[in-house]
Amino acid sequence: MKSLKLFIEQLIAAANEAIIPYFGSLNLEVELKKDSTPVTLADRGAESAMRQLIEAKFPEHGIIGEEYGNKNTDAEFVWVLDPIDGTKSFTAGTPQFGTLVALTQNGKPVLGAINNPVTKQLLIGDGNVTTLNRRPVKVKDITDISQAILLTTDLDAPEAAGRNPGWNRLVDASRKLYTWGDCHGYSLICTGGAHIMCDPVLEVWDLMALIPVIRGAGGIITTWDGKPAEEGGSVIASVPGIYDKAMELLHG
Repeated sequence: MKSLKLFIEQLIAAANEAIIPYFGSLNLEVELKKDSTPVTLADRGAESAMRQLIEAKFPEHGIIGEEYGNKNTDAEFVWVLDPIDGTKSFTAGTPQFGTLVALTQNGKPVLGAINNPVTKQLLIGDGNVTTLNRRPVKVKDITDISQAILLTTDLDAPEAAGRNPGWNRLVDASRKLYTWGDCHGYSLICTGGAHIMCDPVLEVWDLMALIPVIRGAGGIITTWDGKPAEEGGSVIASVPGIYDKAMELLHG
């Protein structure tokens, strides 16, 4: 596990080299993919660099990537890559984005990383321990949901996903709602800056890295229906002391 964590640091370093030269660029070209989401040369360069390292080090492993698709996904070990989670923030010059890397074994995430290339904060979790730049971190637990900082990526997303009544109850019960979104929000759960992060829809490359990182920091992460987060779709990440109350509010 230690050697794999060191390898993740290599992957992140390669991604950083591809991303940082483009951050804040006034001439950054942005394309729209078929699903209307943005992509840049930074996204593609970062994923390409990570894939090359994986294919050289672990040729028998599979890869799932947002930009370049899937390879050997029936393998025991599969890497899941999101080179820039929060591309809209990245293209706007806002540092609320990051690189996500996960390693799954037989479909279950055993290692995850959330990296912010701008703030140079790298979280790596194995489900038991999460470190920030190699130092252990834990969630800041609370038991009163009226003191909770609630985060989401897109204020319109819960309504679009048909979850508006429960979401509004959770918003009203919380202390404050912020759109410190994408992987940045989940990193704040781990480091104590926030207490609940909710997204009604996530793709596999958005999700897998979050699971061992949140759990390793002592948080809870599930679907909005309380199922294992690995099943995908919606996600709620919370500190333990208010998870049950948050779920009660979501479901009425």
